[in-house]
Amino acid sequence: MSFLGFTVYLLESFALGAVIGVERQWRNRTAGLRTNTLVSVGAAGFVMIGGMTQGGDSIRIAAQVVSGIGFLGAGVILREGLSVRGLNTAATMWCSAAVGALCGTGFAKEAAVFAIVVLVANIALRPVARRLERAEAASLAEAGAEMTYLFRMKGRSTEESLLRSLLVNMTAGTTLILRALTSEDIGATGQVEVRADLLSKGRQDTVLEQIVNRLSVEPSVTAVSWELMRHTTDGE
Repeated sequence: MSFLGFTVYLLESFALGAVIGVERQWRNRTAGLRTNTLVSVGAAGFVMIGGMTQGGDSIRIAAQVVSGIGFLGAGVILREGLSVRGLNTAATMWCSAAVGALCGTGFAKEAAVFAIVVLVANIALRPVARRLERAEAASLAEAGAEMTYLFRMKGRSTEESLLRSLLVNMTAGTTLILRALTSEDIGATGQVEVRADLLSKGRQDTVLEQIVNRLSVEPSVTAVSWELMRHTTDGE
């Protein structure tokens, strides 16, 4: 492989990795512009090593890149309460590596098509996935299935105990079952976030909105929200 060819392939992997990374950065995901760009460039670099060395095997090196990206992707998968986040981010990084590998082996057009497909999957399929999730949640609610909610509340760190007590008292006597209650300082902001996993039979959105309205008027509470959780989510 000539130096010019190496440079062209590397720049292409940089550009296509950046295109994928821009979409991730725009959505404030764990692996954004720089991460996806570096994954693509790195994969291209490793594959091109096989083409530049005597007796090199680009296919074998590409297979090792796939294994390595698996470990990198595992670092962005996080468990939060009963949900798992980061799966889509990890899958996108895996695809960025494939784009880089295609660039490294000289398949420029194929790499561009691959990158476009990744973008379409992340952008165009998002609303479809959301509608399917809402439809599934509505179906489960009608069947009286167990639903899990994540409740978040923020306030001053000095009033952490009060915030926890308020949340426990607000859920007591309702149809919601408190499964877990955790709190965590928010950096050096002097604030704390209290999170609760709540279990119910069917949807209890009205009950949660009533709790939100009551907590919103508390002077010690600066922010409060809730969301319906799934055991696994699309990553984000």
